[in-house]
Parts: sequence; structure tokens; C-alpha cells
Amino acid sequence: MEKHISVLLKESISSLNLDDNSIIVDATLGYGGHSSNILDRINKGYLFAFDQDSEAIRHSTSRLSEIGTNFTIIKSNFVHMKKELEKLGVKEVDGILFDLGVSSPQLDDVERGFSFHKDAKLDMRMDREQKLSAYEVVNEYKKEDLAFIFKKYGEDKFANNIAKKIVDYRNSKPIETTLELVEIIKTAVPLKFRKDKHPARQIFQAIRIEVNHELDVIEPALEQALELIKIGGRVAVITFHSLEDRIVKNYFKKKCMIDDKVKGMPNIPLEYLPDYKLVVNKAIIPSDEEVEYNPRARSSKLRVIEKVK
Repeated sequence: MEKHISVLLKESISSLNLDDNSIIVDATLGYGGHSSNILDRINKGYLFAFDQDSEAIRHSTSRLSEIGTNFTIIKSNFVHMKKELEKLGVKEVDGILFDLGVSSPQLDDVERGFSFHKDAKLDMRMDREQKLSAYEVVNEYKKEDLAFIFKKYGEDKFANNIAKKIVDYRNSKPIETTLELVEIIKTAVPLKFRKDKHPARQIFQAIRIEVNHELDVIEPALEQALELIKIGGRVAVITFHSLEDRIVKNYFKKKCMIDDKVKGMPNIPLEYLPDYKLVVNKAIIPSDEEVEYNPRARSSKLRVIEKVK
């Protein structure tokens, strides 16, 4: 396996304000890039890490074991974070990191079916034990439902036409592979629009989001994360596209707002001030140097919130 390069690594680790005794949750373990750096800095602390992907868990268990034993990996979607931590007797932590979306090793593993550049069976499941895969979405969803997810999750202007072409094609035979789907998408997109970006990019993103319920779990998970952190604790979130970032930005903004009834008062009573503050007002983006050596970092953004009372 090629070495996985973690995005915004220095910025996200530094935003957590780690010390030797920190109790930290990595909500998206993946292949252990962020987690290994966290574990290295919390010799007397503890790391809890979540992932749905058995392969990623196997790889990361080995990687983290070379650093220390003060970690527990939980095979679960991060939307169950609070419940899973309570089972272990953990009710509060010092920091939580989310690195949303699909990991580079998942994208690079051809047989996982995430890539629109390589041929594989339609799959796209982050948790390979779940039933719903890209195959069911593409072959069983109604035309209207396909168009809806292509518009909502892919923000694709040709959503209706692409949905129609898929349904027309599958009337004669099931669509089984990624490149078979790519060719169908190409027939639905005018040639002049294929030059700027790959016509399947947004459609594959939309199907992947639908298969893994990626957007549905963000806000409930953030809510749990903010309940779990101690005063002075922080939640850091890395996003990779505008749909994810919008959810995080709006949720953090809502949690940091001052009540309209007291806004503008010279001395606002403490009980009316928000429990959280934004650590940075604007999202942190990768440096030009990072984008140069890791082009996949280009669209990433980091937002950080702190519990203040």
C-alpha cells in the first residue's frame, strides 16, 4: 500500500492543544495518519478511534501498536460515538477530530469501486458488511430518486439527463462496473462540458454519499462531540467538499451565536453567552506547498470550535 498522506496534519493536530494527559477521539481513524501523530503526543493520555472499515482497522491497529498501547479502536460509524464511549465508561474527553469523506487508500483500492478512472464492480461501501452498495443505488433506484441524489449530493446540472440514461440502459441489462457507468454518464453530458472536469466526478461523489449516508450523520455526530468535550476542549473537522463544509460551518456558527435578546448589550450576563467559541473565524486551508505534494488536499478545509463554559 502506498503511504497515505494525511491532509492538514500539522494544523489539525496543533488545533487540538494536546498535552501528555489528553483524552482524544479520532472519529475517522482511516489508515492512522492523524491517530499515529496524536498517540505520539499523549504518552499518559488515551486515544479512542472510530472506523467502519475492517481493513483500515487492521492496518491502523498494527501502526498504532508500534507507538503505544494507550488506544482503543471501535468498529462503528462516528454517529454512535457517545453511546459507544459510554459503554467504555467515557463521558468526557479533551478533543475530537473528524476527517470526513473517503480516505485515499479506499480511493486507490480499485476493487472498492470508488474511482471513476479504474474498472471495478460498483460498490463504494466504507463498511463492507452493510447491504446497500453503489450497485443497488444505480440499478434499483427510480429515475426521480437518482436525479434527486445527483442534484443534491453531486450538484450536477445534468442530473435529470444522467438519471434518464442510466434507467434507459439498465432496462436492457444491469450496470455492473464503474467504467460501464462512466460511459453512460458521458453520453448524457454535452462534449463541451467534459473538458473542464471529468463528467463522472460529481455523480460518483453523489452515489458514494448516498451509499454511506455521509451527510446525514455529520450534524448528529457534531452534537454528540460538543456534548462530550470538557471546558477548554476542542472539536476539529476537516471537510473535502462544499456540502460537508456548509453543514459544519452552519452548525458551529449556530452554537456560537449570542441570543438576539441580549445582543448589543454592553455587559451581557454570563448565562446568556454561548457555551462555545470559534477558534478561527474562517476555515483553515492547506498551504500551497501541501497542495503541491498532495493534490488531494486542494479542496480541504479545517474548522475548529472550543467549549468555553
